[in-house]
Order: sequence, then structure tokens, then C-alpha cells
Amino acid sequence: MKNAFSLKGKTAVVTGGNKGIGFGIAAAFAEQGANVAIIARDEAGGFSAASGLADKYGGITRFYKADITDMSECRDSVNKIIDDYTRIDILVNNAGTTPNGDLLDMDGELSGYFKCIDIDLHGVVRMTYLAARHMRDKGEGGKIINISSNSAVMANRLINLVPYCTAKAGVNQFTRAMALELARYNIQINAIAPGYTWSEIMTALDKTTVDGMAGVTPDGRLGTPFEVGALAVFLASDAAGHITGDIITIDGGHSLGIY
Repeated sequence: MKNAFSLKGKTAVVTGGNKGIGFGIAAAFAEQGANVAIIARDEAGGFSAASGLADKYGGITRFYKADITDMSECRDSVNKIIDDYTRIDILVNNAGTTPNGDLLDMDGELSGYFKCIDIDLHGVVRMTYLAARHMRDKGEGGKIINISSNSAVMANRLINLVPYCTAKAGVNQFTRAMALELARYNIQINAIAPGYTWSEIMTALDKTTVDGMAGVTPDGRLGTPFEVGALAVFLASDAAGHITGDIITIDGGHSLGIY
């Protein structure tokens, strides 16, 4: 067990790794010895996150600016990462958005709905396509971790999240279906489904809403990016080599019952 969870020598790509859960995962990977590539749209935040991790944990951590709704930007970022690191061993599809509000109150073009689907689901597909093709052609296997949500299997009563729930349900089924396709190449793909997890997004919510989130969680609190990062390290490690197509929930028991 001494080195069971070591990621030393591995190159990990984390979309949306500049903040929140993504940063928690990037930090966990860096601490376990991985070289990390952070992809995000926020240039200032991305460079700050990358330099901070490099200073704290050593290794190589770099930032790559890209919008995962743009296939050409996704392709360019993946190619640059391969040029810089020579390989991609781990991909974490974390970048996402969470539009709140009633579907029937959206504009006539449903722009908020389709934006969420394009980022939270199609962004996962774009990045998986590009990284998995590289892993397949490299012939050494790989790990893909999709950040889903317990909202993929339950409707949310505190905040209306129809686009988000729909996108994350798609992520879960995409993960299962792709696991069958990728298994022959020794590429494992799994999803982590967090519940309410503290991040910068939560600062935009009022205290009553945040307290309500903790109140409907059986263990009485929100999760942390550290906890999601620790689970991601396990799934990215050799210890999880026989796990694929799984959706692992980390929500303090929230999705166990009706509230």
C-alpha cells in the first residue's frame, strides 16, 4: 500500500481546475506527485492557481486558456499539453456551470438551458474524445474522471436546476457507455457525483439557502473540495485499475432518501 495512491510521473489535465472542486482535485494530484495542466477560461485565476500549486508541491503545473464549448480551443489546448508534457495520463472533466431558476422563466431561445448542456455535457464529450484518442494511440492506458452530481439522479427542491440535472444525467450515461468502448484500451472512465459542496459558487447564495443545503444532508454539512480531490486521487491511481463505468456518490447521504 505504500505507493498505491502515488501519481508520480503522471500528467493530469483538470478542466476548471482554477477554483472550487477543480482546484481541490488539482491540488490533490499535485500533492501526490502528478504534473498538472489546468484548463479554464479565467486567465488570471488560472495562472494564479497553477503557480500556487507549483510553488507549494513542486512538480510542473501549467495553465492553458480554453473554452470547452469550442472544439478548436479544446483541440489546441490538448495538443499544447501533449507538446509540453509529452503525454496525458489522466483527464478530469470538471468545468461546468449551474444556471438557477425556472425553465419556464428563461428567454424564448432557452439560451441558459442550452449553454448549460453545451458546457456540462458536451464539454465532457469534447475533452474525452481528444484525450482518449491520445491515450489509445499512446497504448499505455489512462484514466478519465467526470465530475457529475447527485442531481443526475434526484430533482432539487431548494434550487430549480432543470438544465443542470439534465446535463449531469447525460454525463452519467456517457460515462457508462464510454467505459465499454474504452476498456479494450485499458482506459478506465468513472464519474464522481458530489452533493452540496462548498466552493466559490456558494458565496453567491444567501445564508438561508446554504443552511438549507446542510439541513437536507444527513451528516449535517456541506462537502469539501478536499474530499472530492481525495476520491479523484484514488480513481486516478493504479489501485483503481479494475473500476470503470462507475458513478461514485459523495454527498453525505443526501441522495439516499426523499426530503
